Amino acid sequence: MRTVHSSGRLVGRQEETGRLAGLTAAARAGRGGALVLTGELGTGKSALLDHTRRTADGMRLVRACGSRFEKALPFAALHQLCLPMLVHLSELPAQHRDALRSAFGPAPGAPDVSRAGPAALALLSRAARAQPLLCLIDDAHWLDSASSHVLAFLARRIAGEPVAMVFAARPAGEPTEATGLAALPGLSLSGLSDTDARMLLASLSHTTVDDQVRRRLVLEARGNPLALLEVPSAGGYAPLDTSSVPSPTERGYRSRIEALPAAVRLLLTVASADPTGDAALLWAAARHLGIDATASAATATGLAEFATQVRFCHPLARSAVYRAAAPGERRQVHGALAAVTDPAVDPDRRAWHRAQAASSPDADVAAELERHTPRAQTRGGTAATAAFLERAAALSPDTAERTGRTLAAVRAHIDAGMGERARQLLATVEDTAMDRHRLARVDVLRGQLALLRQSGGSGPVFALRAAQRLAEVDPAGSRDHLLDALEMSLSTGRVTGALDVVLAAARTAAPAPRSPDALDAFVRLTTEGPRAAYPLLRRVLDGEDTPMWTRRPALAVVLASELWDPHTHTEITEWLMKTGRASGSPPLLRLGLVRTATGSALSGDLGRAQAAIAEEEAMAHAVGGPPVTYHRLQLAAMRGRRDEAVALFEAVGAAARADGTGQPDTDVHWAAAVLHNGLGEYPAALAAARRAVAHGGLQPAGLVLPELVEAAVRCGEHAVAAAALEPLTESTGAGGTSSGLGIAAYARALVTGREEHYLEAVEHLEKSPLVPHRGRARLLYGEWLRRRGRRRDSRGQLRAAHELLSAAGVEAFARRAADELRATGERAQSRSRAAGDRLTEQETHISRLVSTGATSKEIAARLHLSPRTVDAHLRNIFRKLDITSRRQLTGHPALDV
Repeated sequence: MRTVHSSGRLVGRQEETGRLAGLTAAARAGRGGALVLTGELGTGKSALLDHTRRTADGMRLVRACGSRFEKALPFAALHQLCLPMLVHLSELPAQHRDALRSAFGPAPGAPDVSRAGPAALALLSRAARAQPLLCLIDDAHWLDSASSHVLAFLARRIAGEPVAMVFAARPAGEPTEATGLAALPGLSLSGLSDTDARMLLASLSHTTVDDQVRRRLVLEARGNPLALLEVPSAGGYAPLDTSSVPSPTERGYRSRIEALPAAVRLLLTVASADPTGDAALLWAAARHLGIDATASAATATGLAEFATQVRFCHPLARSAVYRAAAPGERRQVHGALAAVTDPAVDPDRRAWHRAQAASSPDADVAAELERHTPRAQTRGGTAATAAFLERAAALSPDTAERTGRTLAAVRAHIDAGMGERARQLLATVEDTAMDRHRLARVDVLRGQLALLRQSGGSGPVFALRAAQRLAEVDPAGSRDHLLDALEMSLSTGRVTGALDVVLAAARTAAPAPRSPDALDAFVRLTTEGPRAAYPLLRRVLDGEDTPMWTRRPALAVVLASELWDPHTHTEITEWLMKTGRASGSPPLLRLGLVRTATGSALSGDLGRAQAAIAEEEAMAHAVGGPPVTYHRLQLAAMRGRRDEAVALFEAVGAAARADGTGQPDTDVHWAAAVLHNGLGEYPAALAAARRAVAHGGLQPAGLVLPELVEAAVRCGEHAVAAAALEPLTESTGAGGTSSGLGIAAYARALVTGREEHYLEAVEHLEKSPLVPHRGRARLLYGEWLRRRGRRRDSRGQLRAAHELLSAAGVEAFARRAADELRATGERAQSRSRAAGDRLTEQETHISRLVSTGATSKEIAARLHLSPRTVDAHLRNIFRKLDITSRRQLTGHPALDV
């Protein structure tokens, strides 16, 4: 969560960044100046300094940082600032050289502030001759007195120098005022409004927070961005960490706590243990404990306010109070809160407090926690489920129950994207004490962890072993684990051999207890072909009661692709996004984002695909996992930018070979075939397509076949094209969708050269959402017409192809259409979006969010980026699009792709 915490620091700071940009621009023009940023801890001072560093183009950076431990050392901070420039020391007059040497220690004589100031100014002036200087001084409230005097002197005398100085300090007296800085131009950083604060919390796409806890957090943070992003994990259910080392700020709060009367400390501890801030609950618990302390006495501490809502002065004050209490006191407090919590209204909160009050295993409490886990999930998402089950396991005296709950907690942690915690919990389980069912469950969890970490192809191996464990004692359970193995193997691909092994095992497995399942369908597909299997695939996908994707979404996605069914793919994607955001499950939401990117690219909305890719990568970073590569490869191939695409292909392919999975390498070959066909580099496209289908298998092999047909025909390899056309025709014919039939028709037209097949392709694809393929069908038909001397007929097809492909951002194929149109004597209409096409995926996503009215805060939190990075992106976007304000992004044509 570190990245998320940092992302709030520049929230709502447009005015501040504007002031800083003006300061650095003036310095580059030779008009130096200084600015002192003041604000409480967490308001974003350091982030603004870093933003200034990143956006101060053409300036040399020198920086210093105050330190409470060096506050007694004269010139300590000034030495930090000047050290990179001391190479110019020999160029200064002797008196300045001696003054600096004396101040920094290598020369004899007492340091003298009055001499050090002019000397340091001479040094800055000399260094700035070669390049304008940006001097950043953080934690200026901790500057040693000598440095503070000299730096203030410099700040007042750089007006005629190409030097900008920016200081960051806490307000005067917190904990100390840096001498001389108060007289400099300043800018005070305030907090966010309650409305912005609530929007910031709501924008955290992978975090679920109970509404009552969110209200308390907004009140408690008082607009402080860093405090706002101290989001309670699991919706407030996860206990505060009492083992880690407290921060310096927290230690400061603790010193105040230790001086308080015992009754006041205990009352504060009650408040810290309740995540809701419910005053009625607090006073009921206080009465239960017999606490003799008043609200005024507790409020007088300055640590918390006891009114209609209880709120601490800062979330770190809350954690400081909780951590300062002895373990026995914390248990006592949770026991009181459990006793006064209404079991009919808040049974899950009561169960949680009872669990935190328990000092030893308790079967009743553990069972109560497990019973109320579903309700807890509605408040805190999958993370709350994990917290409840993990605590229930810890409180289970019975070994078998403890093991079962531990395994359930592991699964919940995996669903919440917390792979490392899941791995740690799983390591506590003793294999020797489990029966076959439990051992099989452990194997499946190990496979899911391997899949979550994308570590080789071991996931299907574990799931297959689980199926083998149960083959004799529980055929139905064994078959279910074969489905797990099938789902995992389709993610790692045929190159690992896992899919072949799973399907071989499925052929000898006991039959499905109910109607034929996905295993039967895939076995039939590999043994009897699409025409025999596709009706069964469709029945399995739709389900008897509920669609398959509500149980096995990853497997459902593969089935929809195999059936050439983009409409069902869209339905699955919408369900994934809705369910992933509602549950706070990063794996589910990441799968939804990947499918959003894939579906958007195939339908010609490359801008939306870019946005989904950027969000998936940000979420991968936030949960500590590698980003998915398939949709990035697809987008790079379809955009048709050779250098960018080839660099990505090489990087992903090398990583896949090193990892041993093989699947991304296969995806690279398919993407390369698309890229080279678009560029008209048919021998390269043919070689790539052949490598992509070399191992057989399912999608993307099906999508490679039309690329293989086109490349082979253009290279004169008609036998190869005809061979590839046969399975393509069989699968699309069995699927029966307009998309599949249209793609197969234009591939068939390439092989046969018959006009009716081109017309058939155009007709089918007019009903398809796959805009790029619709454009390609018209491009191929237009090329065929022109080569037969029918220029007038070809122009209409080529003109339509160019418009479709250009609008979709499929640049290489659009250029092919433009070249063909030019050969007929007509010039294609150019779309004026060259600057927009140079935007990166991240820049496009940020631009689209800004164009909808999103604030910098919302963008930073949604993408899990530092806001300084958002600001840097916006600066680049404005430059590339030649605009000067956010308003100009609304409706900008560059964002249509």
